[in-house]
Amino acid sequence: MTPDSHAPLETPDLFTTLAREIISGRLPAKDTLADLAQTPDHMVFRMMAGADLIRRHHFGTGVHLCAINNAKSGKCSEKCSFCAQSSAFDTGIDTYPLKSGERLYRAMEAQAPTPLHRYSMVTSGKGLPSGEVSAIAGAAARGGDFPQSYCASLGILETEEFNVLKAAGINRYHHNLETAPSHFGNICTTHTFEERVRTIKKAKDAGMSVCAGGIFGVGETMDQVIELVMVLKGLDVDAVPVNFLTPAPGTPFENQPALSPLACLRIISLLRFILPAKEIIVCGGRLASLKHLHSLVFFAGASGIMTGSYLTTPGNQMEEDLEMIRQLGMHPRPRA
Repeated sequence: MTPDSHAPLETPDLFTTLAREIISGRLPAKDTLADLAQTPDHMVFRMMAGADLIRRHHFGTGVHLCAINNAKSGKCSEKCSFCAQSSAFDTGIDTYPLKSGERLYRAMEAQAPTPLHRYSMVTSGKGLPSGEVSAIAGAAARGGDFPQSYCASLGILETEEFNVLKAAGINRYHHNLETAPSHFGNICTTHTFEERVRTIKKAKDAGMSVCAGGIFGVGETMDQVIELVMVLKGLDVDAVPVNFLTPAPGTPFENQPALSPLACLRIISLLRFILPAKEIIVCGGRLASLKHLHSLVFFAGASGIMTGSYLTTPGNQMEEDLEMIRQLGMHPRPRA
């Protein structure tokens, strides 16, 4: 069966049959994944039914909610073609140094009464100086009595810095691989895919859980989507953030054609078939790319969403997302 052959997918129950096999512990063969990746638009909702079956088996009706604080913005030395924060591009975003520990703490405090599950501090740049890592850690330590869990996304760090974060109560590290290794050089030339993989391994070695995913719609093929997800599977990351490109004016990708909403749902479903028990969180580009279909991400297999603003683009406010979740018959997952 070739990747372009769709005859088996015309059987309405194939996706749910495959989902039940995955739930029982049988993972799809390589040619099956290739067929899933090429699911035509008119079959995407049937594909979603299988992905939703897997999601409900592992996560029920609970939704993981996370939010981020853009703690240091812009002036990044790296040249990632999609990123508005690179100093190589004139994108007109707000730039500022690391926020004070007090500002970071007050932002954590504001999330305490909400049902937010995880709260992450994110900084621009290839990596963060050790002194600034300590400042992030100090703010997290002050917020240790709040009910939400903490993450950090501070770029490429060393083992000692991961130990500092973990000791402060930051128990998850976020570090996207961005895209498949075979495509990475087309979107970033100032550091390597292998450097990002090593960072994930160091975070895991320090005893932290890892949130790592990518950005889709940057010119990758569906084979490269599978390639990326298989690397994430091999690394056994705990959560996979799914971002869709929102073209930023001034970047090389400012005129990149947008993925269709159905293409986005197909990608989310494919991830659920490959990573049945992992947290899949739809983040940047949820509204801009999925438009009127953005509430369907859960039925495509997503188990969580990022709420609030993203790094340089606005998102839904938490109250809006909570109302959407309620209307779908779902609920925020209880905090650990």
